[in-house]
Amino acid sequence: MAYEIPVTQARAELAELINRVVYGGERVVVTRHGKPLVAFVSAADLQRLESEESAEEEQVIRSVSSIHSVPSAAGERNRFGIAAEHRDPGRED
Repeated sequence: MAYEIPVTQARAELAELINRVVYGGERVVVTRHGKPLVAFVSAADLQRLESEESAEEEQVIRSVSSIHSVPSAAGERNRFGIAAEHRDPGRED
């Protein structure tokens, strides 16, 4: 669980909060009117979070790239219509 502190108090205690994060391994959430505004995390935590995010993005890309196009059944295009159609911007219709 992260330590929560109002933004006005965080301003006054910034150096202490940095020490809590860096040396105490804590995560600090700064709030405004009781709602989370920003969080202080260590550089190591940030690096870990970013690498996890990158791994998740790569997984999504692999999943999407493995999907193959399946042709529509006969008459399906006319039955349901087209939501969007690609048109060449240089070509006049």
